[in-house]
Amino acid sequence: MAISALPPPPAGELQETALEFPDNRLLIDLCGEFDRNLAQIEHKLGVQILRRGNQLAVIGEDGSRQQAAAVLEALYQKLEAGRTIDAGEIDGEIRMGGSAENTGTRAGDQLEMFQGGRVEIKTRKKLVEPRTEAQKAYVRALFSNELGFGIGPAGTGKTYLAVAVGVSMFIEGHVDKIILSRPAVEAGERLGFLPGDMKEKVEPYMQPLYDALGDFLPGKQVAKLIEEKRIEIAPLAFMRGRTLSNAFVVLDEAQNATSMQMKMFLTRLGEGSRMVITGDRSQVDLPRGVTSGLHDAERLLAGIEGITFSYFTAKDVVRHPLVAKIIEAYDSEG
Repeated sequence: MAISALPPPPAGELQETALEFPDNRLLIDLCGEFDRNLAQIEHKLGVQILRRGNQLAVIGEDGSRQQAAAVLEALYQKLEAGRTIDAGEIDGEIRMGGSAENTGTRAGDQLEMFQGGRVEIKTRKKLVEPRTEAQKAYVRALFSNELGFGIGPAGTGKTYLAVAVGVSMFIEGHVDKIILSRPAVEAGERLGFLPGDMKEKVEPYMQPLYDALGDFLPGKQVAKLIEEKRIEIAPLAFMRGRTLSNAFVVLDEAQNATSMQMKMFLTRLGEGSRMVITGDRSQVDLPRGVTSGLHDAERLLAGIEGITFSYFTAKDVVRHPLVAKIIEAYDSEG
């Protein structure tokens, strides 16, 4: 891939960078249907991108032009590696500044820490990449510490990335099982008595965890591993009295655990295990006057070596762009 640019112009003037892409088929994929991928980059970075044969010309002010060029290079490298790109991948590259280094990081190498470059989590179905700097730091922390907290608003990837790391460590043989849990607390409304046996009663509460697993492992494999109890998905109350050894353990929606439940869960940590606690302090569904165990854990465990706290804000939301604006609106009102 060749890059050329004119001499630096006076400050504020537009400049052009030409990028050459040797594989025209990949260039078509890079541009997207009706050039929608280019349009997304243009809109986000305030540049103009023109296609000339097997070249893309990026026109804009110096900083945004260089960032757009780096994003295009990084996306093209993904295509060369046999990956596909979508709107989420493009948004992630824009947030991360288009770093194109070390796109071939293997999951097994991640346990040795990420020495710069790209962070990738290898699962059976796809490679997962953090899309913000906070997410990148969070994934690093989960691979390098036995107990980690991910705290922030909905849509920031706290649980999704934790499950991805757990699946990666499981398929690499670093843990023998995956245990996913969350408190069975109703979100602001009374559902009454649910029909069915215990599994059917709690399954609606656990569905987000099933959804995350389904993104990383084939459905039949998930079912088989659950049957073999190498993957467990259970309410927090089911953890009492157990020692969780050689497992990757995730407690989701931890803001809805009481202080006693949180202490009970944290003390389940056994030899060879890693534990991740995720939660959103703004979505506590506990009865009035009951202290959130997540709040207490934050207060009591901060500063203990081997325990990390990763924090997210609305800027880290990777769902629909409106979600970040909704969160900011509610935060400003509070």
